[in-house]
Amino acid sequence: MLSTRLTNARILTMDPSRPVAHDLGIWHGRIVGLDEAVTALPARRVVDLQGATVLPGFVDAHVHLAWTGLKAARTSITSCHAVDEVLAVVAAAATRTPDGGWVDLAGYDQRALGRHLTAAELDKVSDGRKVFLMHDSGHGCVVNTAVLDLLPSGIPHENGFLAEGAMGAARALRLPHSQQDLADAIGRAARACLAEGVTACAEAGIGGALFGHSAVELGAYQLAREQAKLPLRVQLMVAADRLHPVNAHEADGIPRALDLGLRTGFGDEWLSVGALKIYTDGGMMARTAALSSPYEGLDHAGQLQDDPELLAETIVDGHLAGWQLAVHAIGDRAADVALDAIERAQRIRPRPDARHRIEHAGLIRPEQPARFARLGVIAVVQPNFLRSFGDDYASIMGEERAPWLYRGRGFLDHGVTLVGSSDRPVTDGSPLRGVQFMVERASASGRVIGPDEGITVDEALRAYTVGGAFACRWEDSAGTLAPGKRADLVVLGDDPRSVDTSRIGAIDVVATFVDGRETEGAAL
Repeated sequence: MLSTRLTNARILTMDPSRPVAHDLGIWHGRIVGLDEAVTALPARRVVDLQGATVLPGFVDAHVHLAWTGLKAARTSITSCHAVDEVLAVVAAAATRTPDGGWVDLAGYDQRALGRHLTAAELDKVSDGRKVFLMHDSGHGCVVNTAVLDLLPSGIPHENGFLAEGAMGAARALRLPHSQQDLADAIGRAARACLAEGVTACAEAGIGGALFGHSAVELGAYQLAREQAKLPLRVQLMVAADRLHPVNAHEADGIPRALDLGLRTGFGDEWLSVGALKIYTDGGMMARTAALSSPYEGLDHAGQLQDDPELLAETIVDGHLAGWQLAVHAIGDRAADVALDAIERAQRIRPRPDARHRIEHAGLIRPEQPARFARLGVIAVVQPNFLRSFGDDYASIMGEERAPWLYRGRGFLDHGVTLVGSSDRPVTDGSPLRGVQFMVERASASGRVIGPDEGITVDEALRAYTVGGAFACRWEDSAGTLAPGKRADLVVLGDDPRSVDTSRIGAIDVVATFVDGRETEGAAL
């Protein structure tokens, strides 16, 4: 007897051998069969979907769950559009903060204010408390003098704005979050994912200086699972900061590793260790993504996180230690550094199915996709960045480079595996809105950016299902709706392939199933 049979549905399997079905049978959390293979079988529960569309559950291959949940619980200045408004919120938060405590606010973005806040301005309203305003990009912050005075000498800042490693130094001044606080935050973010049809995701970096929240952060995910706060499947990327020299046997050829040789693949179908996360540059929002020529109207081209040779050594060592690599590279110069190092690593020890990934691939020159393809590198992009920030990004890239932003067609035409993801909470996490952008290439204002990079609806859906599963090495159990696969699926109020492209992002997520059971998602 089946556990559940879904019937009267338009099931888009993403499996080319059987693209469409109307019935789907589930038993013990797995798909038993489709249509005639299950229609006559008895089932404990029969769900008439009344013509709704069913897709494999979306795989969000690049998220920050803990950060998302923590940000949702903090006071935000996102709605502020003037310096005085922000300072008023800071002043009010300072009155609620104990003496010597931290005023910690989310939602800071200098573009909404026209300029960065300064430490001196924050000093006037902080009442002696330490102020930390996290930039929405995650690649910078603004602090007041009470924080600057605690930093080690030589930490660079510009009137209180700290970027990249300097931001990490400010974060290091504070106690880490408790595992319980992190588990609660992870649970909040996971429910938001489910509400958008996401059934599996990859947490993009735990334990690191930039985005890590605790030295024992993996334990927080285990705690969340033990407390039933992890209702979707999660793969954890580990920050490369955690690599250290090891005294392994010379035959292993492992110069640096995590303790006990932990690497990609450890865990189970609910919680596992994924790629090694390596940062090569910053972000476009903070103007720290490393480009090969300056930003339009600025006198700099961003920055690498470290000396290029040191970055390359980390990439090579991670490869030699058996990791899948997830290399953060937003600018084209950073992509060069990443691709050069991956090529070097593969020469030293060939691993044809390493599935190394470049996270973001925000600005990719016309000749670079061919290198991705030749090296078998996966492109994990965030279409909603251009939907939300496209007007700004196109302006700072200029007319020639704007079409190179967050490519779609350019990758697919070269045979590169294209993966859609969100990078939540940096911007909108909805896969459907990401799909819409990948097709029409229009920002929220209607500005079309790189129209030649547009792809079909089916290709965009594959980026969030088949592509995401492949990037996370889940293709044997996720990404398509076929017998033997996990019964992880999303029910939509309409067919993304049938509605007008402009309506795809607004399609209702009617239900999300994980392990064959309907889940309860909630907006943050």
